[in-house]
Amino acid sequence: MTVADLPTLNATLNGVSAVLLTSGYVMIRQRRIGAHRAFMLAAWVTSMLFLASYTVYHAFAGSRPYPGQGTARMIYFAILISHVVLAAAVLPLAITTLTRALGGRYPAHARLARWTLPIWLYVSVTGVVVYVMLYR
Repeated sequence: MTVADLPTLNATLNGVSAVLLTSGYVMIRQRRIGAHRAFMLAAWVTSMLFLASYTVYHAFAGSRPYPGQGTARMIYFAILISHVVLAAAVLPLAITTLTRALGGRYPAHARLARWTLPIWLYVSVTGVVVYVMLYR
């Protein structure tokens, strides 16, 4: 694997994270606490692997300019800006949500998770969208 392969890996990790988050949500709605915990911890690990890979990629390759023009360019930047802003917010939200769950503070965990989950899902999905728009 080379640095050039990392954007594809990053998009894959984002997509897997979105699937794991959705599965964890379904499990908690079904009151399957153990499965919920497993899916959410797997989503956390996947997202941390993404963050490490993303950091390595940008340290070695820098950024890539968007090649499109016109409306597609405006759509790309709207998605990218919202993705970046919410990505900055999701890390502390996810850490706090996870800490509350692991500490057994379930009501506080659930209150924060109602905000964390949709933001985290949005960031994961738009990460894949940004990849497709930029590299495909």
